[in-house]
Amino acid sequence: MRVEDYIQKGRLLGVLIDPEKAADHVSLLRRIGVADFLLVGGSTATGEMTERTVRRIKGMTNKPVVLFPGSPKQFTKEADALLFLSVMTSKDAEMLAGRHIAAARKIKESGVETIPMGYILIDGGRESSVQKVSGAEALRQTETEKIVDTAIACCLLGKRLIYLEAGSGAAVPVRKEIISAVRKEVDVPLIVGGGICTREQMEQAYEAGADIVVIGNYLENHPEQAYIFGNHKQTNQICHKNKL
Repeated sequence: MRVEDYIQKGRLLGVLIDPEKAADHVSLLRRIGVADFLLVGGSTATGEMTERTVRRIKGMTNKPVVLFPGSPKQFTKEADALLFLSVMTSKDAEMLAGRHIAAARKIKESGVETIPMGYILIDGGRESSVQKVSGAEALRQTETEKIVDTAIACCLLGKRLIYLEAGSGAAVPVRKEIISAVRKEVDVPLIVGGGICTREQMEQAYEAGADIVVIGNYLENHPEQAYIFGNHKQTNQICHKNKL
């Protein structure tokens, strides 16, 4: 099964693993255990770190491992799929297309499944690593109309996923009103992440229209709390019995 078909199931939990913070075996196992699929990526991780982390995760689980790269250097053909993302709130051409061009031939020749994604950065109450590295603008949570228009533009540009991101370690997650407003206007799978630290926040995102919730920073710091995010969709446990 293609990863893109798998994520169409909805109400999935993605856990983000930063290759620079994946050394603790027990922590990694706990985070893998609660996830439906694993995202691997970081702002400054090297290609060697990324490949080593992907191989390690794939040796521990048969769940999909998807690259969420911070730079072209973080690509590895060992992954099941790649989120080919454009930072839609950036005015830097490199973040919109330049880095994609630099990596395009290698990705095409690898045969790794590639999913075009529009990445919309939303203010989570503190400067995120994405802002520091890319210089991207974070849209204010009061700018619902602009956020929705950006999501519509993603669809018109052919993006097959939209990621509403409050940023790593956000003080507040994306408001449910924003998620609902975007959901009403787009028909592609919607990912929501950043600042989600409780079961209630996760459930609110799903109820507002998120197909996928991603948790990263909180579980990096509190892996022993992974169990509280489990059983978010009882039926999707059936999907984990078969290796993709």
